[in-house]
Amino acid sequence: MDVILIPGFWLDASSWERVTPLIEEAGHRVHPLTLPGLESVDADRSGIGLRDHIDAVVRVVDAFDDDAEIVLVAHSGGGAIAHGVADARPERIARIVYVDAGPLGPGNSINDGLPVVDGEIPLPDWSDFSDEDLIDLDDDLRAKFRARSIPEPKGVAYDPIELRDERRYDVPITIIACEFPSAALVEWIAAESPFTRELARVKRVDYVDLPTGHWPQFTKPVQLGQAIAAALG
Repeated sequence: MDVILIPGFWLDASSWERVTPLIEEAGHRVHPLTLPGLESVDADRSGIGLRDHIDAVVRVVDAFDDDAEIVLVAHSGGGAIAHGVADARPERIARIVYVDAGPLGPGNSINDGLPVVDGEIPLPDWSDFSDEDLIDLDDDLRAKFRARSIPEPKGVAYDPIELRDERRYDVPITIIACEFPSAALVEWIAAESPFTRELARVKRVDYVDLPTGHWPQFTKPVQLGQAIAAALG
């Protein structure tokens, strides 16, 4: 399979570097992405929105041969991007693997509460994150994460997602649940929580529990790579 890796906020393609060998060892071709505006700290992020990131991944999908079996793996805010790609190209995507993420419903934004500084969103102070986010992210990993972090374009976090094709619900998905167990997601779906309303409409969902914080590519990269490889069969 051709596996496209979509990073979450503040991260580029290199954030997957400890995960990709496990997927490649399982026989897959891996394509980690750096999204527009995340090329460097000095990159121009002005005017970049959520649609620009979705379209960037769509262009990658369109570059593959028609018979390619394409899987999207998306971390955190990258989950909304993957869902947007499934909406744009539902017939091209064999599966989406959400890493501590899930599909975002139409009209919602990824996170319009993140603090904006000079028109962009730098990695916030650790005190702005929940305790669940930071499980296993020790001082050394926090320092390395902050050193490699790149400000996120404001529009990617704040823009409401536009979705049009209900065939997106036909794309099978796997959710790798980290900071909250998959049992909690199932309970939220049963309770008709707005947070899981879009997820509840997906026809085929598999759950995998990988207990750790919000950044398993740093805290448990081997286990994450194994979980992704297993999800691909």
